[in-house]
Amino acid sequence: MARTPSNMLPLGTKAPNFNLLDTVSDKLKSLNQLEGDSGTLIAFICNHCPFVIHINATLVKLANDYQKKGINFIAISSNDVEHYPQDGPEMMKVHANKLNYAFPYLYDETQNAAKAYDAACTPDFFLFDKDRSLVYRGQMDDSRPGNDIVNDGQDLKHAMNCLIENKINSRLQKPSIGCNIKWK
Repeated sequence: MARTPSNMLPLGTKAPNFNLLDTVSDKLKSLNQLEGDSGTLIAFICNHCPFVIHINATLVKLANDYQKKGINFIAISSNDVEHYPQDGPEMMKVHANKLNYAFPYLYDETQNAAKAYDAACTPDFFLFDKDRSLVYRGQMDDSRPGNDIVNDGQDLKHAMNCLIENKINSRLQKPSIGCNIKWK
């Protein structure tokens, strides 16, 4: 299992717009349509990565909790589906429905969104404020498959709470670790 760290995009970076297929609704969705009133969390994930499988339940719980507070969640899969067909749009839809994703699961066929966000791994998290400025990037928490640390999302929760409470997040932001994005 690969252990690729996320790239630490500079804080303050503006969220690039995108127009991607939402595999659940079968409609094109843009960041303009999906952003939250208080902020937006963009998560690069995929179906097959053991690191994503490890955090899926917590991701769904966080989305259910924080979307009520104005932070919308958006998941994007950018993997090469020719070599990883289980990450294709049809299986993404099945996966999202099975896990009760409370957020759109977008397919980045060209991989342009992943490149624009400098995404490197799955999962890779980017939290933007209401002005689309990056306020957090990195890991959900210190839990990884097999390390016996509880996956509670504490790093991501802290960042979202700071955003909601209009406080500066002074905690160290650690890179996420996961499988590399499967580039074409």
